[in-house]
Amino acid sequence: MSETKKTENPVPAVDAWTKWVALSTTLLAVCAAFATLKGGSFSTKTQLATVKASNRWGHYQAKSLKETAYATESTIIKALESSLTAPESKKIAGKAIEKADEEIKRYKAEKAEIMEEATYLDADAAYCQERGGNFGFAIMFLQIAIMLSAIAALMKKQIFWLIGLCAGALGVGFLAYAWPLYEKFHPAPVAPVHAVEAKAAK
Repeated sequence: MSETKKTENPVPAVDAWTKWVALSTTLLAVCAAFATLKGGSFSTKTQLATVKASNRWGHYQAKSLKETAYATESTIIKALESSLTAPESKKIAGKAIEKADEEIKRYKAEKAEIMEEATYLDADAAYCQERGGNFGFAIMFLQIAIMLSAIAALMKKQIFWLIGLCAGALGVGFLAYAWPLYEKFHPAPVAPVHAVEAKAAK
């Protein structure tokens, strides 16, 4: 009775480093998702601050026009007052001038507050845009790292994974700088007191 030899297809050995590729790619994908979320948040904040600043500057311009109108009115009345002789007419003109000057003073005070708030909003928009840019760099390097890791797994080339890890380290570095560290090195602009009080009152 002859013995039958069973031939089995040899199972290719799995490189140990490929397991780490899967793990590192998962971690990089989590970091990329978080960076995308935070970057999108700061992009939204930039747009909102820009729109608010534009509205405040428009309000400032409207106050300037009204102030100019009262200043013109005051100048005209003052010119007419010098030619008046009747005491009653001078008294009426004086009251009109006083009222116009009070309005000018009020509009100047309001303009100062509006300018302070609009300047803060411009600074806040620039701050959010710059901080969001760091999240953008983090996303870029993390995506490169993920792509290189995928190529390494497909081609069984460890060098692509190692290069990807370097890119991933840069991405994580930008993420760490943009998220917990950026505000320590670059404090956010401080809102004017009157704007904070108005927001709290709502």
